Amino acid sequence: MTNHGFAASQEDARTPKSVYCFSVHAAAEPDVMPRVLELFAKRNLVPASWHSTVADGNRGFEELQIDIQVQQLETKVAEHIARCLRQVVHVNTVLTSEKGYSNSALSA
Repeated sequence: MTNHGFAASQEDARTPKSVYCFSVHAAAEPDVMPRVLELFAKRNLVPASWHSTVADGNRGFEELQIDIQVQQLETKVAEHIARCLRQVVHVNTVLTSEKGYSNSALSA
């Protein structure tokens, strides 16, 4: 009899871990940050890193720049979150990237 839980944990141990990065550029409005965070919270995800800055935008308006990193996120979920972020009111741009780590770097 196969212990599927054990087999799954072995597969997870062999799978390189990755970090998904989201860069959100939006109008500097007070309701943007909670709307962005809500998309992670309702999926029971806590970002490993969150950094936000208000900077001068391209058109003379202040722009809110949010950089978020989430560990061990499935690609389909990350892509769905990015699509949802692009639909948030006042969000202008959403950029995504994935940081992967080799097995040798993980064992160090």
